Amino acid sequence: MGAFGLEAALVVTGVGHVLDPEVDPRRYLKVKKLRKFMGAQDRMAVVAAGLALADAGLDGAPQGEEVGLYAAVGALPFRRDDIDLLLEGALDDAGRFSMPAYAARGYEAVNPLLTFRCLSNMPAFHVSSSFDVQGPYLTTYPGPGQLYAALEEAALALAEGRVRRALVLGVAHQDNFLVRQHVARLAAPAAGTSAREAGATLAGRLPDGAGCLVLETAAAAAARGARTRARLTAAALDYAAHDPFEEGDVAGAERFSADVGAPLDLGPASLPVALALAFGAGEPAAALEHTLAARDGFRASSAWERAS
Repeated sequence: MGAFGLEAALVVTGVGHVLDPEVDPRRYLKVKKLRKFMGAQDRMAVVAAGLALADAGLDGAPQGEEVGLYAAVGALPFRRDDIDLLLEGALDDAGRFSMPAYAARGYEAVNPLLTFRCLSNMPAFHVSSSFDVQGPYLTTYPGPGQLYAALEEAALALAEGRVRRALVLGVAHQDNFLVRQHVARLAAPAAGTSAREAGATLAGRLPDGAGCLVLETAAAAAARGARTRARLTAAALDYAAHDPFEEGDVAGAERFSADVGAPLDLGPASLPVALALAFGAGEPAAALEHTLAARDGFRASSAWERAS
């Protein structure tokens, strides 16, 4: 595995997390009416970012062009009732799916603005709009390995001086019929169980959440007199393509060196939520290590330690 982006000492100066998909983001919105266009991922992302910026002593001020945003978003959700409307309008007289019927009636059955609630780049848009983040940004999805891709890009941007600070964000809305259906199809049934049973078991334990880190170089944090929550001491990321037709299904594995109370299987939100819980308010952990072998081929690890 290849280490990345540690040419400069990197520290976490702010953490924020939220596990409630119904959290109210309006205190952070410049335009309150935007709330109606926000899905659960958008709401959680904005609140997690707002909490992280406040924790870093940066709330209330526009972040500007020297701050970058690096986000990893979970599998795309959608509301069941909206999908049902689309399907109802797409059936012919015999009750079969019909593309002409979909084009004539189904497509117009729902408000097209609803799609803004599930687009993968919308959490980044709402965070940028709410906190005036104008620097470079990256949005990727949908698994925990992608969070490491975002972390790597943030670390490189900081080390090269392209940004002064980086918001590293992971968010996933998984308690959702479309995501559960997707995850259920990935499940490999154990002996004596059906694929439907295996999928229901796997998809039934998926939580929602968002976590955000404010990442800076140690020098930049010291220059502004920032409190340091933790420092990144090691990180690695590798990828090996997986051929399911040749190798069969491969289950993912994710481990933390200590139990910090974070829910498992949070997708791209797992690591930032765990770090927020480990090094946030209360008695911080001394250190936290994370290892990941994702089913999509990513292999990653990182080590973090409490700032003295």
